[in-house]
Amino acid sequence: MGTIATVALVVLAISFMVFVTFFGRLPALRRTPIAWLHKLIWVHLPNAVTRLDTRLTGGRVTSSCTRFGTYIMYDRHPTVLIFFLVLLLGSEALYLPPAWPQLSPFTKITGTLSILLPYLFLYLSAFTDPGSITPSNHHDEMARYPYDFSLFHPGASCSTCLHLKPARSKHCSLCRRCVARADHHCIFINNCVGAGNHHYFLLLLLSTAILTTYGGLLGIHLMTTQMRLRFPTWSLLPWRANAGAGMSLTQWLIVWSWGMQVGGHPGSGSAVAMGAVTLLALMTSPLVWGLLGYHVWLVYCGTTTNEAMKWADWQVEMDDGCAFKRRLEVAGRGREPGGDEPGWTRWPVEAEQVLVRTSDGRPPVEGREGELPGTGEWEAVWRLRDVENLYDLGFWDNLVDLFVPGFMFRDPHVPVPEARLKRRKKRRARKIYLA
Repeated sequence: MGTIATVALVVLAISFMVFVTFFGRLPALRRTPIAWLHKLIWVHLPNAVTRLDTRLTGGRVTSSCTRFGTYIMYDRHPTVLIFFLVLLLGSEALYLPPAWPQLSPFTKITGTLSILLPYLFLYLSAFTDPGSITPSNHHDEMARYPYDFSLFHPGASCSTCLHLKPARSKHCSLCRRCVARADHHCIFINNCVGAGNHHYFLLLLLSTAILTTYGGLLGIHLMTTQMRLRFPTWSLLPWRANAGAGMSLTQWLIVWSWGMQVGGHPGSGSAVAMGAVTLLALMTSPLVWGLLGYHVWLVYCGTTTNEAMKWADWQVEMDDGCAFKRRLEVAGRGREPGGDEPGWTRWPVEAEQVLVRTSDGRPPVEGREGELPGTGEWEAVWRLRDVENLYDLGFWDNLVDLFVPGFMFRDPHVPVPEARLKRRKKRRARKIYLA
């Protein structure tokens, strides 16, 4: 069990570190052990090492490590993309030679599809324009989504690109461009995830999750077949082996060790590697499915990773009692010549509220706070569920907007049916967004 246990522990440790890195900052996990571990690993321990290095070397070691880490994590280069490709290719090169001769024709076909699809969607995610905003398409992007007066306000300009920022856009300092409906910059594809490639990114996560799960379960099937031929009383579940033949847990683990060493193909020189890759696939599958589930949840909520972080900041303001909203008139807004908003947007609905923050926890005062949009009295907001998310049209329509860009857009001269607007408003009011 020595080699197998070592491989399992290494894979488990790497998977756990990646999980904590990706999910430790999520607002939903803010008061959980995952968030505490994230702070311990990425805040407290580095600070302690920095203080120690400052005393011993004047900070030279940590300074070099910081520059290297910043380059790896926060600069645009294909290092992580190449690592991802090497991991896929290397794992498949070790796994397929002993496994392929044992597969049925149907399994070979489905297995080939599960192997090829991640490469296809990785290519499309990495090399498709994520939605760069340029002078030639700036007018169209301004008309893509209306401002919601909560996360995105008219009149904001990009200090780098020197143009008005369309709603839901974000400037990426790594790609050096503004991206329409920006989600995040992904180091695994060395590209931003935005309106142009978000659907490919979701399909990449889905195909990778299927590949790791398929490979792990297929490897288990091949190994258990050999184990049952050699040890007829053995069972995949330890309690069944104990009940059926009195096999102890130690004996059950020894049989497992033998099965992973033969890799479902006794006498093959690469059988041990197949067992290790099977273990790697099984341990990384929950991580990939977790990432996919998180992004599907964001689609369900009608938001993006960038917007989820903004909503999390609003929740902090609400907890402090510094968030207020009031009604916003739809008719005629942004239609005046020279206004910050386009004359029309192709989104089916428009904002009906404005959300502002104050520094003293008191409602905004006209004149002291400047001229603020909206009419009526300001109302304190304490929960995100009491705030309208303009960009949430319901899960199905959110998916359509993601996979078929432009399908949800409307002709500005054709009114949206009132019944459809009521259904959408009802869904938005019923949706409880958990940041």
